Amino acid sequence: MSDTAAVPALDDDALESAARAIAAGLKARTVVPYLGPGVFATLPEGSCPIPRSSAELVQRLNAKVAAPGRIRSSLTAVAQYIETRRHRKTLETILTGVFRTEVPATPVHRWVAALPAPPLIVDVWYDDVLEKLLAADPARLWGQVQGLSHPQSTGEWVRYYAPDGSETAAAAADAWPTVLYKPSGSVSPAGNYLISDSDFVEVLTEIDIQTPIPAAVVDRRGGRSFLYLGCRFDAEIQRTFARQIAKRSADTHWAVIEGELSKNEARFLDQYGIRRIDAPLPDVLARIDAAMAQ
Repeated sequence: MSDTAAVPALDDDALESAARAIAAGLKARTVVPYLGPGVFATLPEGSCPIPRSSAELVQRLNAKVAAPGRIRSSLTAVAQYIETRRHRKTLETILTGVFRTEVPATPVHRWVAALPAPPLIVDVWYDDVLEKLLAADPARLWGQVQGLSHPQSTGEWVRYYAPDGSETAAAAADAWPTVLYKPSGSVSPAGNYLISDSDFVEVLTEIDIQTPIPAAVVDRRGGRSFLYLGCRFDAEIQRTFARQIAKRSADTHWAVIEGELSKNEARFLDQYGIRRIDAPLPDVLARIDAAMAQ
């Protein structure tokens, strides 16, 4: 039995309607961009030096420390194997080596960085591309919040960073017109990584009651819609984070996902009011840009 679900593609009128609705929300600052690693697939073939998916990242980890065959395809399990057998510091060093490299900004990153002061941007991958773009704009007022693994912290769930990368107090976020939320951490500025089984056991134990979700995110998601770009929802952790980050937000969201969906993905999108746009990501952004210009 196939584990994929056929979902009809939007016709041209429906795509145009979605683009206009998203554009209106972006203008009104009521749409939250939510980026996944799939945005790097918009770069030319062979030009992306970092993994573009969990599957590509787990291959990089296995190349450094070969995990047993039964877990080799599970990112969290391989990360846990390295952490247990070689120490947490080894895992962090490998991840920093993978992600601390010059990465071309994708058209999606540039598009998000050019938006007029979105209150909240969510980016679930470990790179620092969006951070660099935001920091390059001297007129942009922003800061970021990063998720932490408990082995890296003294019990806190997140840390707050000013645009210069210095750690700051949570209260500083109140003055930021834009908050960049990196729930899985990031290579920059401090190499925070939420990645292993033990990391997620800690978070998932508390996430239903929202403890790991920072106040800066809770305050800014209310009544807003999410726009998922480069995200897939075929793993339970991906679905859980997307659901909990968007909790108590608007009733309508959008996800740009081209091609077949798994049955779990289709069920998730339907259950949480996420309207799927089955079209190439650059084409969708061009449509939204055109609608914003009207």
